[in-house]
Amino acid sequence: MPVRLAESPEDIAACFPVMHQLRPRYSEEELVVKVLRQMKEGYRLAALSDGAGNVVAAAGFRLGENLAWGRYLYVDDLVTDEAARSRGNGQELMDWLVEEARRSTCDELHLDSGVQRFGGHRFYLRYGMDITSHHFQMKIRQMKIRP
Repeated sequence: MPVRLAESPEDIAACFPVMHQLRPRYSEEELVVKVLRQMKEGYRLAALSDGAGNVVAAAGFRLGENLAWGRYLYVDDLVTDEAARSRGNGQELMDWLVEEARRSTCDELHLDSGVQRFGGHRFYLRYGMDITSHHFQMKIRQMKIRP
C-alpha cells in the first residue's frame, strides 16, 4: 500500500500501535491531541499500511528553513512496527520521505536518533545518512540557574 498522510483523528489513532512503540509515554488519546496540535505548526504524519490496512510504519515530519541547512525536511518520529521490521517497510517509508523532501524543494533531510537506538543507527547508515553532529539538550523546568 502506498504511504499516505494521517490527517484525521481516526487516521492518527490508526498509527497509535506503531507510534506507541517509539513514544510509549502517550496514550492513544494524548497522541491524537498532540499530533493535531502540532499539525497546526506544520507537523505531518505519514503512514505506511500493509495489505490488510494495518499501519506498519509511521513518520512524523515537518518542513523548515534555517541558515545551517537551507530548506529541509526534519523527521521528528520514525518507527516501524517491531513485528514488521526487516521487510522493507522502513526503506519504503524513507524513500517516500526523501521524495517528499524533493517535492518540497528541500536541500537536506535531517533526523535525531536516541543514542541507545543501535538498530535504527545501522538502518540510517545503510540508507546512506551521515552522522554530522551531536545533539545537546537541557531540561528547562528542572534547570537551576547558575550564580
